[in-house]
Amino acid sequence: QVRLVESGGDLVQAGGSLRLSCVASGTILEINDMGWYRRAPGKQRELVAYISSGGNANLADSAKGRFTISRDNAKKMVYLQMNSLTPEDTAVYYCNAQIAWSHDWQFRDCWGQGTQVTVTS
Repeated sequence: QVRLVESGGDLVQAGGSLRLSCVASGTILEINDMGWYRRAPGKQRELVAYISSGGNANLADSAKGRFTISRDNAKKMVYLQMNSLTPEDTAVYYCNAQIAWSHDWQFRDCWGQGTQVTVTS
């Protein structure tokens, strides 16, 4: 069984920073893209950033200039450094990864349970 576990969510004041972490565990053959999504209250889930296994990063416009995504392939971890946070960043942040774990080598979407980020004004 493959699991993604996030950590690092917290309550922070506007202008502050947080670093989210996500670790993949289980019988994993290979991990392709890893990324972060978020769901704000009353809104649909949206992509924040993702990074390929080779380190190519892509960020949503709302994250550019403030957030940085990185990963450690050896540790099977992905990180999201968030700076200059605003109340609009308040959301549950979900880790996502495309993981191959079975003999068919199919990459399947895996999701974490989410970590709450709350930014106060």
